[in-house]
Amino acid sequence: MNETKEVRVRFAPSPTGPLHIGGVRTALYNYLFAKKNNGKFLLRIEDTDRTRFVPGAQDYIIESLHWCGIIPDEGVSVGGDCGPYIQSERKEIYKKYVAQLLENGCAYYAIDTPEELDAMRKRLQDEKSASMQYDYINRMSMRNSFTIPKEELDEWISSGKPYVVRFNMPANEELVLHDMIRGEVRVNTSTLDDKVLYKSDGMPTYHLANIVDDHLMRISHVIRGEEWLPSMPLHVMLYRAFGWEDSMPQFAHLPLLLKPDGNGKLSKRDGDRLGFPVFPLRWPQDMSQPEIASGYRETGYYPEAFINMLALLGWNPGTEQEIFTKQELVEAFSMDRVSKSGAKFNPEKAKWFNHEYLIRRTDAELLKDATPYLHGYENMYDGLTMERICGLVKERLHFVKEIWEQVHFFFEAPTQYDEKAVAKRWKPETPAIMNELINIIGEMEVFNVESMENTIPEWITSHQYHSGNTYNSIRICLVGEAKGPHLYDIMEIIGRDETVKRIRQALSVIK
Repeated sequence: MNETKEVRVRFAPSPTGPLHIGGVRTALYNYLFAKKNNGKFLLRIEDTDRTRFVPGAQDYIIESLHWCGIIPDEGVSVGGDCGPYIQSERKEIYKKYVAQLLENGCAYYAIDTPEELDAMRKRLQDEKSASMQYDYINRMSMRNSFTIPKEELDEWISSGKPYVVRFNMPANEELVLHDMIRGEVRVNTSTLDDKVLYKSDGMPTYHLANIVDDHLMRISHVIRGEEWLPSMPLHVMLYRAFGWEDSMPQFAHLPLLLKPDGNGKLSKRDGDRLGFPVFPLRWPQDMSQPEIASGYRETGYYPEAFINMLALLGWNPGTEQEIFTKQELVEAFSMDRVSKSGAKFNPEKAKWFNHEYLIRRTDAELLKDATPYLHGYENMYDGLTMERICGLVKERLHFVKEIWEQVHFFFEAPTQYDEKAVAKRWKPETPAIMNELINIIGEMEVFNVESMENTIPEWITSHQYHSGNTYNSIRICLVGEAKGPHLYDIMEIIGRDETVKRIRQALSVIK
């Protein structure tokens, strides 16, 4: 291939359900590769298998990519000069290319019924045949262009009876293929079957449509999942059959995303079992329908954190850096650092990425994100104080939706007190100490963090009070349990009167 050729890559999912995060990663790597090389990223919908078509799946794919910020330069929902970009709208285009393969002898008609195909498979099993597929050996015992007179075959097809067109895979040719990730791949054509390329319903199979579309859309690099590696020899043979070797794209087959525990490809069942999403968005998107699967968006992930996490599942930058902006990913990305082996998905690491993006939000940004989760208290304090509250707790959050658990005591006085904390920290002398504290608070000229830092530690030390028990008892009074951000920040924000009120309330309840 001419190395100066314009880089054009495509993501070509099938609308058979929600988009798996493995598919999102494939789209991301295509996008990063295109942007790194000043190329174009296309979105094409491959819906030739109409029996598996799921309504709403195409819109889901488009919305998922937009949420992730993986925006196509061309294709479905964008347009371009190579459309249409939905394969079911390209039926007439494929007819011409099927005819070309039939004419040059690279494909042939087959009219075997499903029952005859089943009988063939059973016969081959019973015979323990070295070849268990429809290939150059077994085609001669089936009903096709090699075994049926042309006139009889023409009459069958013209009468509207079902047929398929199969690729005429040559025997005993040694193919030496190149994969950008895996290097040299050698395959003997005698191990390959005569794949179906076209069906009598007028629809091509994936293999034919994908090759024709990639050629017509000037795709320079095919970057796709490892599961398509066995199809690479057929696809190379199809390029040869059409005489398109000079424009054949380079191939790269990405490693699988593996389940967190054990072996095997990551699946929805793993997510259900271990409690994490495997789809970018909720499915179905129609909120009037019951949820079948949760999504990263609805779980509370930032899209930037999601794609950062995905990018490092199978690719590494060669440095210790883990947090990347999208532009930094573009600049760092290269196919030679994509792994050959599968990448094990780690749900805890995924949450870590979201935490890292959350703590990088400004307090003002975090307040805006958190407002829906503040139970109507978002205007209880002035804006700067609300931002300060968010900033005090953000290190404790993985998701914004967790914020209420960390800030509720700023807005509502506790009505219950953690029994374990009380048992550990609340001593017989605590009520007297808390009453002393009320007096000290009342005498403070200014009630802020600085004045508390100058007064309260000195009081505790001078009376030789147990600092751990004392501070945690104050927390129990204010928060209801021995947790929360810096104690003096809590006291300053809720104010002198509320602080005293909560201490007195605790003294009346805790015995």
